[in-house]
Amino acid sequence: MLPLVRTMSLFPSLSLLLLSVVATSYSEIEPDENLPKTCPVITCASPGINGLPGRDGRDGPKGEKGEPGQGLRGIQGPPGKLGPQGNPGLPGIPGSVGQKGDAGICPKCDDGPAVSERAALRSELDRVKKWLAFALGKQVGKKFFLTNGRKMTFDKVKALCTHFQASMAIPMNAEENKAIAYVTKGDAFLGITDKENEGHFVDLTGRPVTYQNWNANEPNNANSEEHCVMILPDGKWNDISCSASLLAVCEFPV
Repeated sequence: MLPLVRTMSLFPSLSLLLLSVVATSYSEIEPDENLPKTCPVITCASPGINGLPGRDGRDGPKGEKGEPGQGLRGIQGPPGKLGPQGNPGLPGIPGSVGQKGDAGICPKCDDGPAVSERAALRSELDRVKKWLAFALGKQVGKKFFLTNGRKMTFDKVKALCTHFQASMAIPMNAEENKAIAYVTKGDAFLGITDKENEGHFVDLTGRPVTYQNWNANEPNNANSEEHCVMILPDGKWNDISCSASLLAVCEFPV
C-alpha cells in the first residue's frame, strides 16, 4: 500500500513538471513582437515590368550552300532588257569572187544599127506629136490634151481614155484649164466628180481638187443630180448630170 500511495502522491507533481516544460518550450518559439517582420523578396513583392529588348547581335558567318531542293523547277521568266551594244568584232574573211557579168550597153558609145533605129523612131514620134497638137490637141508641160470630137456620157469618156492608156482631162492650174478650153471649145467633161460626197469634188483617184474655176453660182447641184463637171467655152466650170452627152477630152503623159 505504501508504494501505491507514494506514486499517487507524486502524480500531481509530475503533471506540474510536464506543464512547466511545455510552457517554457512555447515561450522559446513564440516570436517577439518587437522584432521586425521580414520575408523573402520573391515571395512577398509583386513581379516587375519587363525591360527593353537588347540590341541585335552581329551577323554570324555565312553558312555553306545547301543542297538543291527536291520540288519542280519553276517556269523560266521573261527575257531581260537588251544590254548595250558590244564593240565591233574583227573584219571577216573576204568572200570568193563572183562570176563575171555580161557586158553593159552604152547607147552613147554604141554606133550600131539598134541605136540608129531608136533615134529614128523618137524623131518620128516627136513629129506625130506636133501634128496632133497642131490639128487636134495642145501640149502643156508634160501633158498632152486630145479630143476625138465625139460627144458621150461621163462613164463612156472615162472608158475611152482608159482604152488609150490615158485619163480624163483634169486641169491642175490656169494654163492647163486654158489649154483644155482651147482644144474642146467648151462643153466637155472633166475628170472631176462628187458622186461619193456631195459638194466634195475629187479626181478619179479620189484626191481633192486643188485648182477650181467655177462659174458664178456654181456648183448648185440642180435637181440633186449634178455630180459631174463640165468646162464651158470661156473656161469656167459648171456641175452637170453625169448622164449628159458632152465632148470627150483625154490627157496623155508626154
